Amino acid sequence: MSYLVLKDLQKSYTKGGSLVVNKMNLSINKGEFIVFLGPSGCGKTTTIRMISGLEEVSGGDILIEDKSILNKKPKDRGVSMIFQSYAIWPHMTVFENIAYPLKLQKLPKNEIADRVKAAAEAADITALLDRHPAQMSGGQRQRVAVARAIVVKPKIFLMDEPLSNLDAKLRVTMRTELKNIHNKENATSIFVTHDQSEAMSLADRIIVMNKGVIEQIGTPMEVYHDSETRFVASFIGTPPTNFFEVNIEEINNELFAVSCSFKYKIKSDLKEALKPYLNKAVDMGIRPEFIDIFKEDNQEGEFLCDTNINFVEPQGTHSILIVSIGGQEVKIMTTKYMDIRTGTKLSLHVRDGKAMFFDKGTTHRIR
Repeated sequence: MSYLVLKDLQKSYTKGGSLVVNKMNLSINKGEFIVFLGPSGCGKTTTIRMISGLEEVSGGDILIEDKSILNKKPKDRGVSMIFQSYAIWPHMTVFENIAYPLKLQKLPKNEIADRVKAAAEAADITALLDRHPAQMSGGQRQRVAVARAIVVKPKIFLMDEPLSNLDAKLRVTMRTELKNIHNKENATSIFVTHDQSEAMSLADRIIVMNKGVIEQIGTPMEVYHDSETRFVASFIGTPPTNFFEVNIEEINNELFAVSCSFKYKIKSDLKEALKPYLNKAVDMGIRPEFIDIFKEDNQEGEFLCDTNINFVEPQGTHSILIVSIGGQEVKIMTTKYMDIRTGTKLSLHVRDGKAMFFDKGTTHRIR
């Protein structure tokens, strides 16, 4: 049985208005670390605010342990929320901030003290219990917010972009800490972000959202290497996937993806899937790291075209090469030719089986 279930969940801010969340169906297992990933305005924060009770549901249902929570107040739902702004009281000490939700429950003082100490240890802020928020760094204030969420022993942790106010180095550190706390507490967590690197590093499963609907659910490797839609392929990956509009044509009993700049022979395992698109336009996607380059005439991989390097962007561990194909800027990631020069002529090849094709109407992957 799933621990948290969203059934046809909907949200509209005006009667008869557009749906910010459109009939979302999702099942989450106990102990999972789920990440909602998507651009601003896709509905991810609205979804967790409906789970927490901070937003009214327009349609559908939310169940925890097979029981609807729609008629329960936020404090009675068994969830804790960590906000982007931390939302800790500036006039209270760390101890008082963490203890506050327990005082609302009218728990005995000795139990409050024990639980605050345990939460502070889990968040590694025991030495800060007597300080006020103004005396702490952003990372320390974020740990206080985490400890306050832990102390009530919730069924589900909800985290709304909790690391976005931290500097880049501290964000990476806190990522690891959040996952450690999740594992130590045996928690069920939902984390909202628009940062794909956070999603890839934290999630057991990623829920990719776009315009109020779920585009794909999968492990980090599944959504990256087996993208279901053009949006997922374009949103996940740095640099992003290169896309080309191509026509599917049959030449000498072979299928080709043909553009104004190349004629790419389609692998046999995709022939049947692409036959219905004969003489039609589709989108072809290739990730930058799956375009192999050769200075000489080398036929390894699947030949795409010849071109020249326009720009080189060294990244330390790899280089990004920028070329032009049919007047379109294309990015290539390489670790093979780190010191290659601008203007060098290259032969481009697609790594075996790594070209993706998408229906232009539905945007779904053609398989």
